[in-house]
Amino acid sequence: MHRILCTAAAALLLSTGTLLAADYALTGANTTVTFVGTKPGGKHTGGFKTVAGVASMSGADLTALKIKLDIDVNSLYSDNAKLTGHLKSPDFFGVKSNPKATFTSTKIEKSGSDYKVTGDLTLLGQTKSITFPAQIALKGDALSLTSAFTIDRTQWGMTYGKGKIDDTVSLAVNVNSN
Repeated sequence: MHRILCTAAAALLLSTGTLLAADYALTGANTTVTFVGTKPGGKHTGGFKTVAGVASMSGADLTALKIKLDIDVNSLYSDNAKLTGHLKSPDFFGVKSNPKATFTSTKIEKSGSDYKVTGDLTLLGQTKSITFPAQIALKGDALSLTSAFTIDRTQWGMTYGKGKIDDTVSLAVNVNSN
């Protein structure tokens, strides 16, 4: 009898979503990471075509979301072919010695109607903690995350063009796991 009650209770909890665990694959098909770099009198846009990772949930509490994303830096593109080659060089991303960038969340907090995502961003072999705002939603089997924020590229040792290229780079991340 005890076993039947425990099984029934577990089934009830699972059906309400409180114990459900889900992994959402993050791929170039459903996840975009784009950037805008600026300089006096101009800007360039770009992003990364190849990303891979997972967003994991346990239950329905979005603050329990865990994100792990690998970015193939060699998949970098920009609005100018010559610039794309330069961005891949040691002056910027140095893709031969640093072929991968990563982001791993360490904390997600509710902030008004949105969230604050904190995690470790590794670029050029250096890991720094960042925090950015995000809109996160779970609708049925789909996870969505939208964020726009800035980082200071010099914190990761990317100092080429200092004074001619702005240190602040705008990033946008969009996930739609449909």
